[in-house]
Amino acid sequence: MSPSSSAVSHSIPVVAVCLAALLLSNLLLYMYLDALYHPDEHLLSSGDGCPPGHFKMTTMRNCTPWLTCAQITAEVRLLKLIGQGAVKKVYLSEWRGQKVALSRLSSPDYMDDFLHGVSMLQALQGPQVVQLVGFCLSDHTQVSEYHPLGSLLNLETVLSQEQHRRHNTWQVRLQLAMDYVSMLAFLHSSPAGCRVMCDSNSLEKTLSQVLLTAQLHLVVNDLDALPQVDRSSGLLVKCGHRELTGDFVAPEQRWPFREEAFSDELMAPYDEKTDVWKIPDVTWYLMGRVTGGDLVHFHLFQIHEKCKQVDPKLRPSAQDILHVYRSVYSSMVRDSPAVRDML
Repeated sequence: MSPSSSAVSHSIPVVAVCLAALLLSNLLLYMYLDALYHPDEHLLSSGDGCPPGHFKMTTMRNCTPWLTCAQITAEVRLLKLIGQGAVKKVYLSEWRGQKVALSRLSSPDYMDDFLHGVSMLQALQGPQVVQLVGFCLSDHTQVSEYHPLGSLLNLETVLSQEQHRRHNTWQVRLQLAMDYVSMLAFLHSSPAGCRVMCDSNSLEKTLSQVLLTAQLHLVVNDLDALPQVDRSSGLLVKCGHRELTGDFVAPEQRWPFREEAFSDELMAPYDEKTDVWKIPDVTWYLMGRVTGGDLVHFHLFQIHEKCKQVDPKLRPSAQDILHVYRSVYSSMVRDSPAVRDML
C-alpha cells in the first residue's frame, strides 16, 4: 500500500469520529435547550401522580384526600377577599400553613353554574387544570391551590418584575401560548367529553379564566361554563342566552340577521371550533412586544389564518395547532443565532 493511500485510510475514521462528536454535541445542546424551555410536565401540576380524589401542593410530600366539609370548616382560615365574579367570591385562605384559594357562591341565582364548576374540577384534574383541594356542596364552597401570580391579565406586570425579567423572551412567551393551546386540546378531548370554554366572550374574560403558575405555566381556573359537545348525538352548545358581539367571538356565535332583533330561540348552536377561532388573538397577547415575537407571528401566520376560517369545519383542531406550535418552537430554537454561535 502506498503512503498516500495509507494516509487516506487513516483519515477516514478520524473524520467519522469528528462528525459523530459534532452530531452528539448538537444533540446534547438541543436537549439542553429543550429542557430549558420545556420544563418537565409534572411542574405544571404539583398534584401529578396522586390518585383520584387526592391533592398534593408544592411543599407537600404526600398526597392527601380532598378536604371534606368538616375539614374546611375547622381547618381553613380566611385571610382576605381577592376576587369576585357573578358566580363566586374568592378568598385568600390558609390550610395547615399552605396558602389556598377558597371560593364561595355569590348568589343562589348561580347555583347551577357553581355546581357545574365543582363537578368539572373533580372530573378534569390534570396538568392543565387548577388543583382541587376540597369542596363542600352543602356550604357552597370549594378550595383550590393558590397561585400568587394571578391570572393571565397580570402577564406583562409579572414579566416586568426584576425576578422575572430574564424570562421575558419569545421562548417563554411561546411556551405560554403552547400551554394555552394544550389546555384547549385537553378540554376538547377530556375524560368528561368535548368541552367548550364559554366564559370567553372577550379577550379580557378569556385571560381571567387562566392562572399563571410560579413556574410560568398556565392552568385553567374557572370551569363554571364548560358545556359539552357530542357530535354523535347531535349535541351542540350556545354560550349563554344573550347576543354576543365583537370580532373576538367566532362568526357562528354572532346573530346573523342584522335586520331582525336577536332571538335566542332562532340562534343556531355551535361546537368547540369557537375556541379555535380565538387562539390567534390570545397568542398575539401572550407574545407581547418581545424581541423575536415578529418571527414567531410570521411562522404561525398560516395556521392562524386557518383558525380564522369563517366556516368552523375548515378550522384545524386544537391538537393540530399545538403540533404546529411545537414544530415552530423547535425549529426557531434550533435556528436561533445564539444556538448557531454555540455550535
